Amino acid sequence: MWIIWTAAALIVCSFAAIQFYIATRDIGALAEPLPAPTMIYDRNGKVASKISVAKMDPVSIDRIPNHFLEAVVATEDHRFYEHDGIDYQGILRALIRNIEAGEWVEGGSTITQQLAKNVFLTNEKTLRRKWEEWFIAKKIERTYSKKDILEMYVNRVYFGEGAWGVKKAAETYFGKDVSDLTVSESALLAGLIKAPSSLSPFKHYEKAMARRNIVLGLMKEQGFIDEKTFLRAKQEKIVLRKEKTDPYQGKYPYYVDHLIDEAIYQYHLTQSEVLSGGLRIYTELDQHMQQALEAVYKNDELFPKGTNDQLVQSGAVLLDPRSGGITALIGGRGEHVFRGFNRATQLKRQPGSTMKPLAVYTPALEQGYHIFDELKDEPMDFNGYRPENYDHTYRGRVTMYEAVVHSLNVPAVWLLDQIGLEKGVNAVQRFGIPLEEEDHYLGIALGGLQHGVSPLQMAEAYSVFPNEGVRTEAHIITKIIDQNGNEIAKWKKHAVRVTTKEAAQKMTFMLQGVMKEGTGKRANIPGRALAGKTGSTQVPLGSINGVKDQWFVGFTPQLVGAVWLGYDRTDEHHYLQTTSSQTVAVIFREIMEKALEGIPPKSFSYSMLKTEKRQLQKFYEQREKEKEEKKREKEYPSRPRKVKEKLPHHPHEKKQKEKSHKHE
Repeated sequence: MWIIWTAAALIVCSFAAIQFYIATRDIGALAEPLPAPTMIYDRNGKVASKISVAKMDPVSIDRIPNHFLEAVVATEDHRFYEHDGIDYQGILRALIRNIEAGEWVEGGSTITQQLAKNVFLTNEKTLRRKWEEWFIAKKIERTYSKKDILEMYVNRVYFGEGAWGVKKAAETYFGKDVSDLTVSESALLAGLIKAPSSLSPFKHYEKAMARRNIVLGLMKEQGFIDEKTFLRAKQEKIVLRKEKTDPYQGKYPYYVDHLIDEAIYQYHLTQSEVLSGGLRIYTELDQHMQQALEAVYKNDELFPKGTNDQLVQSGAVLLDPRSGGITALIGGRGEHVFRGFNRATQLKRQPGSTMKPLAVYTPALEQGYHIFDELKDEPMDFNGYRPENYDHTYRGRVTMYEAVVHSLNVPAVWLLDQIGLEKGVNAVQRFGIPLEEEDHYLGIALGGLQHGVSPLQMAEAYSVFPNEGVRTEAHIITKIIDQNGNEIAKWKKHAVRVTTKEAAQKMTFMLQGVMKEGTGKRANIPGRALAGKTGSTQVPLGSINGVKDQWFVGFTPQLVGAVWLGYDRTDEHHYLQTTSSQTVAVIFREIMEKALEGIPPKSFSYSMLKTEKRQLQKFYEQREKEKEEKKREKEYPSRPRKVKEKLPHHPHEKKQKEKSHKHE
């Protein structure tokens, strides 16, 4: 009996705790007046863009036609008037359909839950967020009537083309007052809620009409309209009239998307506060650089031709290495979706050879290796791991400089094995690249990561080299001022020393060689000091000889840039057939050349590298001498060739050389 009483007590206590938690949810923001636009300022304090729901002009539900409200209910939550904020039948129905489809095809969120998420929460797909959404929805239902909830929802929901709220949507698409919406127009607007950008009738008229017809069908099925009204509305010709837009509204959309993310995740604002809080947000944006970046991404001739169903996609970031300020950013090609997938910041792809300077060469320099120490370049087996060079040839021995310049794989893996894997892992983490336990293997030298990186992460990591060994955390926002003039957020610089000034200069020196005579030659800009690294990954299908990802990460003394190129979904029909040096290097050059227009060129500082400069001169002289000898050898084949003078080995190699000599 005591078990029953204990169980009953637990149930009662749990129920009471849940009710208490629901009661303590703060939904006061719903009672606040709507809204004011948020202005975005560039690094010079000039207005750059505008984000808001401020132009929506909230409208009383009594002025909204019933057929519009019925269209929204029929489409978004047909049991809206029956449930208490959570539709358990809807959740079960969605779960069954998702299981049957084998993928996520339907959600079970009610209008109340959508309102809770839009006003109080983020779009992150976590169990914690869903639970909080559940509790807030319950509190909303206990506080407001169904009529109030529906009014708040239709005044806050996004309809695309910068239109927040039904009043603004009616003006934007039809140039009329909301009270004059027809059944057909109402169905079209209600249909946009699902995917406002991809269903916009201005850009995808046929798709929008097909969606309207689906909504009309749902309205008929649920008894909101009869057969006659359904047929008349379906046959009605939709006349669009696009309203003249604000010159700042919608500018720099990918940059603004990341700004919103930063405001939410770093400064703990809600999306609603950012969009309608009347804030002034000051940023690191350089409008000239942003415009240059967007101009390059509009030039389709620079990018490989995609397929009918997929564009070759790309993402890029420009970063000030001193401040860590993101001066420009673009997250994709083609149509932008508000807070959609941002390939500049949210992408996770293996970085290929752009990882070599981080995982191998910088920690090797820290361990005492020198630029012109020789590394092994021959077929090797590291406990079953057999790296190969991209051209499937081997040179016996090469200097570190040559290995970097020509992006050789085997010397990089061999060197990481020599200095110790943990040294490389530690260095990568210092550069700000998060790693998983599965990443702790020699393949990290070639960018073999479990989850991959984004262009933003790579740009921040490479900023260490022009910033003399120091990494400053990348950011957009410098400060946020509220409607009352109070400073509610301010950027606090967070910088860490990643490596020594000498190692950073040596790495820059070698990466400049990549631009002058290696895989990055096509990214070179005459008259500019530029350093950088190419990277690529193979298609993970054994029968295909192609490229999945292409990277270029490079920098001048004033600016770092990172570019990724590839398909969103790689398969046997979607992969790249060019090398990084042929494609993404050219895109990188165009970006940097345009972004740096009007900025005087500046040379890299090599104050710590006097010895290396002399060694490089000797290296080039030796190379020219060898070329002359080969030329004479062809002319006079009987003359004996002079034995090549070897550069001194690194002392750490001496014992290894003596050991390996027995196996040669």
